[in-house]
Amino acid sequence: MAEVNTDGGGGGGKHDKKRAKKASTKIDMTPMVDLAFLLLTFFVLTSTFSKPKTMEINFPAKPEDKKDETKVNNALTFLMTKDDGIYYYYGEFYIAGNAKGVPPTQLIKTNYSATGLHKLLLDKNKPTNDAIKSLEDRLKKREIVDTTYKRLVNKEKGTKEALTVLVKADEKAIYKNVIDLIDELNICNIGKYAIVDMGAKELELLNVANQK
Repeated sequence: MAEVNTDGGGGGGKHDKKRAKKASTKIDMTPMVDLAFLLLTFFVLTSTFSKPKTMEINFPAKPEDKKDETKVNNALTFLMTKDDGIYYYYGEFYIAGNAKGVPPTQLIKTNYSATGLHKLLLDKNKPTNDAIKSLEDRLKKREIVDTTYKRLVNKEKGTKEALTVLVKADEKAIYKNVIDLIDELNICNIGKYAIVDMGAKELELLNVANQK
């Protein structure tokens, strides 16, 4: 609170010269300090602190017996190497002169542009993307609630028909490219993906393709 003290400036005699009264002001800062601490406490308690962003990466467990390995249907495999090199093949990997007589696997090179990796993932995962788009329309029309929408989206991503992506990188690949690829998988609604080791024949084919 502010206080004003006024003291007489002159004497009380008849012939004394009257002088102007001087006022001294004293300001109490206690209420202002209390208000500052209340505001500080309010903003600390109501503010949202930045949360660390994490990314889920799936690492499949190695089977104890190679006979227990299951074949992955509808799988797209990416092979990554130096200088932003990224190659892919679809389906199973076959070497030249295999017992099934299937033509050997050929690697196809792509890039991280909208017409490269992004378009490839959208085309291969079109059924899942169409199903999720339909769910988004139902959510906008309020035919389903948000929790139901998320549950159905996860279900669509995990169906047998949904695309499975395997990411394999050699020792020359950089982490940034791997992270960029995983980001693109999430953007394109790829729910089944994993980082696995590259086979010796795949590495040999990758080195040959990267030299061209």
